[in-house]
Amino acid sequence: MNVIFTCGGTGGHINPAIAVANVLRERRPESKILFVGGEGGMECQLVPKAGYRLETLDPRSFRRGFTPAAVWHNLAGAVHTGAALAKARRLIRQFAPDVILGTGGYASFPVLRVGAGMGIPTCVHESNAVPGLATRMVAGRAAKILVSFAESRAQYPHPERVEVVGMPVQQAFIYTKQADARRALGLDERPLIVSAWGSLGAREMNKCMAGFFRLEQGAGCPWQHIHATGAYGWKWMPEYVKAQGVDLAACPGIDMRQYIYDMPTCMAAADLVIGRAGASTLNEIAASGTPCIIVPSPNVTDNHQEKNARVLADRGAAQLILERDCTPERLFAEVKALLADTARRRAMRRALLNLAVVDSAQRICDVILALAAKPERNRDSGA
Repeated sequence: MNVIFTCGGTGGHINPAIAVANVLRERRPESKILFVGGEGGMECQLVPKAGYRLETLDPRSFRRGFTPAAVWHNLAGAVHTGAALAKARRLIRQFAPDVILGTGGYASFPVLRVGAGMGIPTCVHESNAVPGLATRMVAGRAAKILVSFAESRAQYPHPERVEVVGMPVQQAFIYTKQADARRALGLDERPLIVSAWGSLGAREMNKCMAGFFRLEQGAGCPWQHIHATGAYGWKWMPEYVKAQGVDLAACPGIDMRQYIYDMPTCMAAADLVIGRAGASTLNEIAASGTPCIIVPSPNVTDNHQEKNARVLADRGAAQLILERDCTPERLFAEVKALLADTARRRAMRRALLNLAVVDSAQRICDVILALAAKPERNRDSGA
């Protein structure tokens, strides 16, 4: 069996695809797997590191409006997207997939669009509570639409094709024990906070976190705190923190780093997580059952992060703060209150674990195998 996984842009699109591919490789070792992503994206590091072959395309997004800049951008985008569609067709002909799975990002559109047109069973996994652009563009022709949240079903014109499967996460988020994780990190008895604003980092929220460090320092560093600045944040934040009067060398409880590579361990060890509302992050938090404060990014399509966060907040699984309201002082007060409220954190943990779909990757693999087992449809190799 041959399967193409197509995704790109962020870890939230790439890591779920890798998780499903790992399950498929375990269950069907003879399967051939190909990843198709975007040029220069995170997939160029993550996919080869996971041991899979990667081909890249260079589609471009489109802008609304008729300003000269928008028109020029869209003309260039049309040329790049046309070339990406042509390359997708060549790759599909050569690899001859039995099934194509897309997990998000604009880079997934060409392969899903061409594959569906060639009669190959395609399915798309939408991690967010509302469908993204790539999902909307291919949903009408997909054999299956896989969603993370039951609340999402009403967003699609063909609900009979929609299946709730959750969001695949690494098994370590599910099974790592807090005591083992705390020993592995060498923590003392103080509570642990883990915070991050995404793989690139969000400038305004990193500024807020620098102010939070100042308040921690003023309070005598009552907690242990691991914060990831992200790639862009790492370029400027160390100096900015110093300018705020924070001496990290004198605050050994604060560990500021560019990226958290051992996130399952850190999240399992944590008493509280602070972060964004990307679907991947929220599902990792749910799988680990770690109480959380969520600050959705306002700079995303259709405000989908706030909608994701409200799914958790409405069930008592998260404390939601909108970015416009998130000052260092407000965040510090919320953290202090949550860490002092054991009963609320226990209730949060129960609510999170009730939301988690721990066998999501297995469910998606089941869908792939079922689609591959169906009688072959007429395929137009010249589509």
